Amino acid sequence: MRIGLIVPHIFMQDAVLPHVIFSPGVLAKQLAEGLQAVGHEVFLFTPGPLTTSAHNITSDTTLFEAELAARGDSAVSLLKKHPLTFITLSRQLQAELIAKAYKMANEDQLDIVHIYTNEEELALPFAPLCHKPVVFTHHDPFNFLVRYKAVMPKYAGANWLSLSFAQRQTMPKDTNWIANIYHGLDPKSISIGKPDTNNPYILFLGRIIEAKGLHLAIKAVQLYNKTAIQPLRLKIAGKHYAGQKDLYWQSTILPLLNDPFIEYLGFVGDQNQKNKLLAGAQALIIPSVFTEPFGMVMIESLAASTPVIGLDSGAISEVVKDGHTGFIVPLIKRQEDRKEVVDESRAVQGLAKALKQIETINRKDCRADFEARFTLDRMVNDHIAAYKKLVK
Repeated sequence: MRIGLIVPHIFMQDAVLPHVIFSPGVLAKQLAEGLQAVGHEVFLFTPGPLTTSAHNITSDTTLFEAELAARGDSAVSLLKKHPLTFITLSRQLQAELIAKAYKMANEDQLDIVHIYTNEEELALPFAPLCHKPVVFTHHDPFNFLVRYKAVMPKYAGANWLSLSFAQRQTMPKDTNWIANIYHGLDPKSISIGKPDTNNPYILFLGRIIEAKGLHLAIKAVQLYNKTAIQPLRLKIAGKHYAGQKDLYWQSTILPLLNDPFIEYLGFVGDQNQKNKLLAGAQALIIPSVFTEPFGMVMIESLAASTPVIGLDSGAISEVVKDGHTGFIVPLIKRQEDRKEVVDESRAVQGLAKALKQIETINRKDCRADFEARFTLDRMVNDHIAAYKKLVK
């Protein structure tokens, strides 16, 4: 097949991707190269140039780069200083990229078009004008942002691939699901390690936003350490957004860091360093309080033979086998002032209890489950099967 894989997010280029957390971009690149390796012809559409074995088709970034140069900015610094300007310029490139893909399909240069990231609301209304099948993958809950909630349900009849069955719950019941495809990784990309027994630690790895529940992880480790013979450290690796998206870092997290067993490492962009952190941890902790659509870091952890402790939110219980590759802690909510809020006290107690049991998990089972369910080859083959349902 001739496959157009469209990743219109502005981060998807060599100049930006290594400096940001953007799992969908890494996955798209691996998917494109995996499809190419088994004989399909893949055209990977990205806003800027990207080093890949697939055919790389880009937007014209000349004016975008000229604007950055005039401001003395990089794309990342412009995003930090003037997010609205950044988004406006990015949208222009994204629209151009989607138009290129549909044009190529209509000229019979592609057999299928796959819109792969969260900018698909630009591609959705024009998909009926494309003469070849168009399929969509979304990487958030479909109701996570206002712009998603206001658009996605109107296109339930489009061709959709879900990341998990939990993600499907955020779309109408009559949504046209073509397949459910879990993420996958190349087993050779993650090394198996041994936990650090001299200075045992739990790892939190990901974006530091309220929905990811880092404050619950901190409080759980602190509760555990009150009665532990050998205390655990909590190592935190990820980006915070102080002064930008919310005040979560400044108002909630910073006051909790005045503890010798809580260590903030900052953003860890180097893959080898990240693998080493995962492999050396007693467990990865995922205290998310929103509907996790998947959670890429969980399969990275299992690949490193490290168990996962998570709240029962979204797809976490689909990825982690409770009592076998980690522990699932009930996420209990209650009504408060006509709103549904998380019972944080019970969540913290449940996470602390799971920390006490983590040594009962056989780490070999974690790696074995990863190899059975979450490899790159499996992900590639699942996409091929889904494409064949649509390509006549």
